Amino acid sequence: MGAYYGVSTIFIICLLGFSANAEYITIGSSSGSDITQALLKAFTTACQSPSPSKVVIPKGEFKLGEIQMRGPCKAPIEITLQGTVKADGNAVQGKDTWVVFGNINGFKLNGGGAFDGEGNAAWRVNNCHQTFNCKKLPISIRFDFVENAEIRDISSIDAKNFHINVLGAKNMTMDHIKIIAPKDSPNTDGIHLGRSDGVKILNSFISTGDDCISVGDGTKNLHVEKVTCGPGHGLSVGSLGRYGNEQDVTGIRVINCTLQNTDNGLRIKTWPSAACSTTASDIHFENIIVNNVSNPILIDQEYCPWNQCNKQKASTIKLVNISFKQIRGTSGNKDAVKLLCSKGYPCQNVEVGDIDIRYNGADGPATFQCSNVSPKLMGTQSPKACSGPVTKLPQ
Repeated sequence: MGAYYGVSTIFIICLLGFSANAEYITIGSSSGSDITQALLKAFTTACQSPSPSKVVIPKGEFKLGEIQMRGPCKAPIEITLQGTVKADGNAVQGKDTWVVFGNINGFKLNGGGAFDGEGNAAWRVNNCHQTFNCKKLPISIRFDFVENAEIRDISSIDAKNFHINVLGAKNMTMDHIKIIAPKDSPNTDGIHLGRSDGVKILNSFISTGDDCISVGDGTKNLHVEKVTCGPGHGLSVGSLGRYGNEQDVTGIRVINCTLQNTDNGLRIKTWPSAACSTTASDIHFENIIVNNVSNPILIDQEYCPWNQCNKQKASTIKLVNISFKQIRGTSGNKDAVKLLCSKGYPCQNVEVGDIDIRYNGADGPATFQCSNVSPKLMGTQSPKACSGPVTKLPQ
């Protein structure tokens, strides 16, 4: 997307009054004030403008309540967050939303500012990582059906639940995003995507308590490059198969990334006793550095946290055209590579090339395990390919 021309600017300055004309809106505010209603009024006015508009939240620290900024808008809209907006610090359960941008075609969010989810109190009551039927906590930032968008130079801090959730996006670039939460904060996925097409995540740093990036069903043509991840649970496709009516995943490319001190590395996870039968295909990981990463390369088609499913029933999610190339560094345990595919639907066309992962623990050496898969081997593999148990594939 190119630069906007002839942009009217909407400044949020202090909560002293509200004035509007065809070109400008000025909303009064001092640092520490609650800007929820002021921001909603500013966005609504900008959204109705026939020409591209810009909303500026200046430097300072502001309170921001639950807010939904939805279109469709008459022209492209840009929000520049220069300061920090802070959520309610109480552990409010049963609400899944803090900030929503929805149904906008032509959107920019930038400015170097931060969304602070104030998640500390909420993490203590969050049990969604342990039970299927839990009370949801707010996702910090949601992008619902946003198209032709640029999200740049924004930070998300201490989300109560996911930091960023992307649903139904088309042609979205996320660049220089910084995401931070403690390594023991539950369900604080950095960026979760679903049912989106043409998303790029570039030049970003994600340090959190769950997946740095998690790829949900219906995701197509995702490009992840130059992302540093850790701590957290790594870069995950899935989990897939927990719900009925899930859509296929295809065209996932992760290149030139670094994972450090994560609980998993490059992971594809599907549920046994899956509620649907879908396909995840054309998933490629290339030129990845792993530093003290547990399970650096993992296909797990027996993913069943807290025994919430029947592990005896094979996963019905099909995995096709998968590759791991030029993965190098150190493992946090001896399980350097584990390709644990479904006995009902063995993985098809899995390629492994130039793997160099070292492990120096007392229980070493590192292992490369295969189950229900016969990987195509290219270049060199360290550890030696399929040195663990191999399950015979059905004829």
